[in-house]
This record gives sequence, C-alpha cells and structure tokens, in this order.
Amino acid sequence: MRHNFGAGPCILPQEVFKQASAAVLDFKDGLSILEISHRSPEFDGVVEETVKLVKELLNVPSGYSVLLLQGGASLQF
Repeated sequence: MRHNFGAGPCILPQEVFKQASAAVLDFKDGLSILEISHRSPEFDGVVEETVKLVKELLNVPSGYSVLLLQGGASLQF
C-alpha cells in the first residue's frame, strides 16, 4: 500500500475512482455530472449529500456548518 503524507491531494481507494468514473459517464437520467448545471436541483442534491456525509464522517456537532469553498488554502484564511 502506498502512502502520501503531503498536505496536497491524498491517495484514494479504488472504490472512489469507480464511483466517480460512473458519475462522469451517467450521473442520473443519462447525463454526466459534468453536464448538469451547478444551479440545478440535481446539483443541489449533490451538495446537500456532500455536506451531510462530511458532517457524519467528521462528527460535526449540531449548530456548526460545513463550508465548501473554492480556491486553495490561502483563500480559506
């Protein structure tokens, strides 16, 4: 097993690549996730599910929010 201890991208399990590849080809109703608008209800669902899973994985207490920000670390601080 390979390890990456850098601050940048991490090594991902093969299952992550399989799911991402499937979504690129057919996210829902024959459209790729790359083809849906970031303003669409479908994408809103992606964001909601992402926030829910991040809160669950990181055990984020109620009353706290998860922010999905663009840019690198320097933009976030």
